Amino acid sequence: QVQLVESGGGLVQPGGSLRLSCEASGFAFSSNVMGWYRQAPGKVREWVASIGGAGGGIKYASSVKGRFTISRDNAKNTMYLQMNSLKPEDTAVYYCKRHSPAVWGQGTQVTVTA
Repeated sequence: QVQLVESGGGLVQPGGSLRLSCEASGFAFSSNVMGWYRQAPGKVREWVASIGGAGGGIKYASSVKGRFTISRDNAKNTMYLQMNSLKPEDTAVYYCKRHSPAVWGQGTQVTVTA
């Protein structure tokens, strides 16, 4: 069974950091492009970052570039999103996704507030 499980969300103050994890199972993780997306209340889901199967091909949305770092550990079938200098506008449910065929995780809530 193909499955993606996110973890690591929480409540953090502006300027703080969080690291999200996405543990994959049921498919050849290292052969797949993976990505992080987020959806804020009342807004459409948006792409945040993506990474190639071997760890290359990293891309970021302009809104997070320089603050967020995507990475993966293929030995652990896990992808990460290190989020630094968090802002209130980063508040959202964060989802991981296998690019193709598309598979989504259940999401993890990130709330940035003073």
